[in-house]
Amino acid sequence: MLEVKNLTKCYGNIKAIENVSFVSSPGKIFGLLGPNGAGKSTTIKSIINIIKPNSGEILFNGEKINYNFLNKIGYLPEERGLYKKSKVYDVITYLAELKGLDRNQLKKNANYWFEKLKIKDLKDRKIEELSKGNQQKIQFICSLIHNPDLLILDEPFSGFDPINQQEIKNLILEFVESGKIIILSTHQMDTAEKLCSDILLLNKGKSIICGSLKDIKQKFGGLHIRINMIENTDLLNSFFEIISYEVFNNFIELHLMDNVIPSEFLKKLIEKVPINHFSIIEPTLEKIFIDTIKGQTIK
Repeated sequence: MLEVKNLTKCYGNIKAIENVSFVSSPGKIFGLLGPNGAGKSTTIKSIINIIKPNSGEILFNGEKINYNFLNKIGYLPEERGLYKKSKVYDVITYLAELKGLDRNQLKKNANYWFEKLKIKDLKDRKIEELSKGNQQKIQFICSLIHNPDLLILDEPFSGFDPINQQEIKNLILEFVESGKIIILSTHQMDTAEKLCSDILLLNKGKSIICGSLKDIKQKFGGLHIRINMIENTDLLNSFFEIISYEVFNNFIELHLMDNVIPSEFLKKLIEKVPINHFSIIEPTLEKIFIDTIKGQTIK
């Protein structure tokens, strides 16, 4: 388990992060989210020991991080850091040996990932000769060639077409199922929503929302339903249970009072108007993200 406790990092008078805390558990994907400049990169760099925080501590399985811990981390940075003039296999070899992997295990692991990602024919090519998508695949291999216990992914789907995005998602899920700890930093809220069990939303260096995505959605969602009806929408004004509603081309979204039982409301509704569709909906992570950040900006 990775525990980040009260992490603070200052650059002069500017606090890049302030009292940031979270826990990331094995077998789950933890989403590290926030707008540009929120403090995500500072948090990641503190975990992987690139920078030293001014205060706070980072624990892995109850112990403070040390040199041995660094060999258990896999890190996929947002910006590509591959040596463009070097051959693919040489780059992988160099970075894997820095993580303490011996040559025999390295060869075995590399061949496995070349086959897995269907890029065996690229191992003797120079990095600069590869497409952006294939360069990202090589960087992905470099981040997990040593079978890390903690994998930190910063915008891992950058440069991939939809097919390759799905392939990488499947590989990440396989890693999760094997009991690894995954931290995912991304601006793609739909992706985070599909993959993450828990999230931390940072803004201006501070923790704004942290916890189970399921609980967060319940907290921010209220009671919303979606209906499809043919009759005049003015009829909806006669229901005291409806706080507000919004009409779209193909459906209507209703915001109901918290104490309303949806099934009971539906029975009452269909007595007055034909309903073709009825479903309970929850707020998207993107909506929670936008509304929360906007609220912080206004303040």
